[in-house]
Amino acid sequence: RVVMTREMLNLQWEQVLLYPAGYYASRIQVQANLQLPKGWQQASALRVEKAQSASTTFKPVSLETLVDSPIFAGAHFKRFELDGPNSKRPVTLNLVADSAKLLEVGDDQISAHRKLVEQADKLYGSRHFEHYDFLLSLTEHMSGIGLEHHQSSENGVRPNYFKDWSKQIGARGLLPHEYTHSWNGKFRRPADLWTANYNEPMQNSLLWLYEGQTQYWGRVLTARSGLATTEQSIDQLAQVAATYAHRSGRLWRNLQDTTNEMTMSGRRQEKDWGGWQRGADYYDEAALMWLDADTLIRKESKGKRSLDHFAHAFFGVNDGQVAPRTYTFDEVITELNKVWPYDWRAFLRSRLDGHAKAPLDGIKRGGYELTWADKPSEFDRNAQQDNPRGSESSTDFSYSLGLSVTKGGKLQQVMWGGPAFNAGLSGSMHLIAVNQRAYKPELLSEAIAGNKDGKAPLELLVKDEDHYRTVVVDYREGLRYPRLTRVQGQDDLLSEVFKAR
Repeated sequence: RVVMTREMLNLQWEQVLLYPAGYYASRIQVQANLQLPKGWQQASALRVEKAQSASTTFKPVSLETLVDSPIFAGAHFKRFELDGPNSKRPVTLNLVADSAKLLEVGDDQISAHRKLVEQADKLYGSRHFEHYDFLLSLTEHMSGIGLEHHQSSENGVRPNYFKDWSKQIGARGLLPHEYTHSWNGKFRRPADLWTANYNEPMQNSLLWLYEGQTQYWGRVLTARSGLATTEQSIDQLAQVAATYAHRSGRLWRNLQDTTNEMTMSGRRQEKDWGGWQRGADYYDEAALMWLDADTLIRKESKGKRSLDHFAHAFFGVNDGQVAPRTYTFDEVITELNKVWPYDWRAFLRSRLDGHAKAPLDGIKRGGYELTWADKPSEFDRNAQQDNPRGSESSTDFSYSLGLSVTKGGKLQQVMWGGPAFNAGLSGSMHLIAVNQRAYKPELLSEAIAGNKDGKAPLELLVKDEDHYRTVVVDYREGLRYPRLTRVQGQDDLLSEVFKAR
């Protein structure tokens, strides 16, 4: 990761730290001092004891708190209070940017972030922090990030996050996700993820709640706060549903096993055959599982109860407590049964340990079904343009040919078992020509749409290292982009889920 540029810094204390062995991290006291270039400002969950010229001395804290309190600092800095003036546990949005112009933020944009704080209060009914600082970088030079902490979060987005607001729909879910982690993950923490210090390895068996339900509530809060509309949120859910409806790796690797991913690899990374190998599916597939649980409770209780009640009781317990409170699988079952009596153990274990189809029952029960259109939704179009820093924008043909292609013709994520895969294509190749004409995204789209009658099979010229070859793909179903379509006669529970409280 790039953590320092001429304009900004992302300081993570554990990267510059030695500490005495044999002690709980929470019992080692530290007083940190930071020296920055002249004119720079900083933000973190640490509180300042003394500031003099370019030197800042922070109040003493435990080593555990220090490591959990990274710094964002920069020459171009702006701060917004997201709470009322009399808040006893205030929430602040701190921005650092590549240039001062990027810090121009509209009132309606700040209003949506303030509503995020309001909606989180209504959902959880508590705050488990003395103060909370969103650290947000707007940059094309420092690496992007989304990392939770108890009283802050590190967030990095493209520099045009505010400037091109209408095109940044996908990125707007970052802050709601990381904010939710203050309750789910940092305060309520799986017992096997709690360790006394940083030499002890963590275990990840409950990441399907730690990350899966955080992913779920992050998207719900994105909609409830107005950071995205209900329609945009449903379009995003369609993309997630389509992904897991085509997750071939479910045949051999269950959802529970994906929680071992970080233990084995140490970091999340792009895979050559992601759909077959699987990876961090404890985020999105687990979020579908929690939508399934939410709609089940709503339907069984005739709208009187929902997963909101679980969030309020489980994460909202002991308002004001900052010290972590751990939980086990059995405690999750107990709390779910308090919300609505059901065989929750069987419900969860069948979805965690099984190899059956994707958990799309929540969408069906919510009054929708996964369908296909010949044009991408607004959310899909923006998602294709908003690739991670350092990669080319791509055009997505995942649900037709079974691949995506960058502007330069590089094949990306060829879908295991799809038409392109069956024709012998892989992510190591470049697409040079379509039907003997130089590759352009619109040319490939036209060719896919033009073979519905089977009279014009796609002839693709590909470059595989220093070899060229022609591949014929006989695909006949036209362009396909995911949509969620209302089922007549069923209650629209998805809109109820996304409705502001």
